[in-house]
Amino acid sequence: MSSKSLEYLVAGGWLRLGLLLLAAISLSIGFWALLAPYHFYDIFPLSGRHWVSILGPYNEHLVRDYGATNLALGVLLVATAVLLERHLTQVALVSWLVFAVPHFLFHLTQTHHFLLFDNLTQLGSLGFVVLLPIVLLFFVVTQKG
Repeated sequence: MSSKSLEYLVAGGWLRLGLLLLAAISLSIGFWALLAPYHFYDIFPLSGRHWVSILGPYNEHLVRDYGATNLALGVLLVATAVLLERHLTQVALVSWLVFAVPHFLFHLTQTHHFLLFDNLTQLGSLGFVVLLPIVLLFFVVTQKG
């Protein structure tokens, strides 16, 4: 096996894993918000941690739309992980960032609503799903071939 093939397998494996991790997050949130919108609104991310309901009144339409958006991105990320085609991967990661960056920035402005633990957990997880696709995009852009 040539070093170029080995490099591709290593980079491709990490890339696929990262895409599938983002997809799993997106699909799980998407199904939950779409199929049980009030439950999602009331207890996301876990019982006793009210990250959505603390920000305003319940709106079934908005919660279901958020769920459907996450499902759509999840499907795109799964297809990208399966096909692992360079341009599709770039489009999928940029699409994810178009969603994730404004979401993260919004939550940066809403820290006054949350306890310190919730702020750290929330901003850490939202920051992770911004940083991960940036790193993956770097792998794709710098990959030869």
